[in-house]
Order: sequence, then C-alpha cells, then structure tokens
Amino acid sequence: MEDIFKPLKEKTFHFSCHKGIPCFTVCCAKLNLILTPYDILRIKNRLGLSSDDFLDDYTETVVENNNRFPTVRLKMKTDEEEACPFVTEQGCAIYEDRPSACRLYPLGRASTMVNGQKNAREKFFVVAESHCLGLQEKKSWALDDWLDHEDVNGYSAMNDQWLEIVTSSKDIGTSIDPIKKYQMFFMASYNLDNFRKFLFKSRFFDLFDVAADLKKEIEGDDVALMKFGFKWLKFSLFGDKGLQPKSHTAGL
Repeated sequence: MEDIFKPLKEKTFHFSCHKGIPCFTVCCAKLNLILTPYDILRIKNRLGLSSDDFLDDYTETVVENNNRFPTVRLKMKTDEEEACPFVTEQGCAIYEDRPSACRLYPLGRASTMVNGQKNAREKFFVVAESHCLGLQEKKSWALDDWLDHEDVNGYSAMNDQWLEIVTSSKDIGTSIDPIKKYQMFFMASYNLDNFRKFLFKSRFFDLFDVAADLKKEIEGDDVALMKFGFKWLKFSLFGDKGLQPKSHTAGL
C-alpha cells in the first residue's frame, strides 16, 4: 500500500486519461468507494431517483469498528469485472456528477477538521496504481489547476462541512438513546427525502426557531436542506448552539 500512495511533494504531477489509452475505465472497477452526502445528492438527482431508491439500488451501508458513524459505499456490479454501475465503454455515464473521489483521481486527499478551525487540514498524495498508464502521459498539472479543473474545491466546500461532524471528537452524550442518534445521522446525511419529511411532517418547526425564508429554501432546495442537516446534526449529536429551541421548549 505504501508503494501506491505517494506524497505529492512537488505540487505537480503528470496525468492524462482519454479513450485512446489502454487502461481507459480499468480504474472504474472493484472499488471501495465511500460516498459523501453531497455525492449522493448529486447522483440521485442526476438519475431522477428518490433517496430511498438510490440507496437501495446503488449502495450498501458499512458499519466498521474504526468508523464512528455508518458509511455508505457505492455498490459494484456483481459480474466478474465488478465494475462501477455507471461506467460504459465511452466512459462515465454520470461524469458531470461523479463522486468526489473520482474527480480527484489519480490524487487522494487526507483531510480532517479541527474544532474551532474554519478550514480542513489536508494533504494530497498520488494514487500510483500499476494499471494506470495515465500517470506516464506528458500532460503536467499543478495541484491547484487540477483541483479547479475537476471542481474538487467545490465538492470539498460541501464535504468539509460533513467532515467536521464525522471527525469530531466530541461526546454524543447519553441523554438521548445513542441508537436514535445514529439513525438521525444516517437520515440527515444520506437520505434527504426522509429528512425533509422529518422536518415538515413533525413538530420540528414548532420546537425550533427557523427563519421563514430558510424554511422555504430547505423545502425546495436539496443543497440548502443538506447544509441545514449538518447544522441539525451538530446540535442533536453534540449539543452545538447552531440551532435555537423556541423559548417555550428550551427546557425540553
């Protein structure tokens, strides 16, 4: 593994991927591809699927001892190649909405959020897989140019808000059943349709102060809903003060 992951010391690298290269789409198989909430939002909307249908048809939930919260992984095809469900002979069928990790490849990003800091700490490395002939191409990239070209920064801006939650060392407490907190984490992170139902078909807005314009925005905009979900998770998991109960429910 150490031979594959090589630190990006010079901030530049050589890479080009195109249909004429023999390894085209070889990297799109047998993946352990973890999806972020923003990945799921983009892909499900691209496919015109509900959250439930996308999660059921294209993902599997993974619970591991070394991860505090459950993760969602893209389900590979069950054929011999174990290819990504979205790869074709022409390339990625959802290219404009492909996941964060696919955008970054052949680079990887190690990142964490430190409590009290606005931006993530990050390091980049080259994923020097033996099958990738693109790394032998002449095209040279500066790191910042690659990140801009693949819209990695736009995705990271969304993902780092969630990263702050999943890498937090804060105690989730025991005042509410921890199982219910993990269920809330899954819904607000991965199942936006159900999270919207939770907000609008429960007494949520009777209990919490949410501005009318924000309420209207999260009713119709998935990105706004996702961001609100992150704020809700910080409150419900860790007791952060980003949300305020209405005065008559402050003691609840």
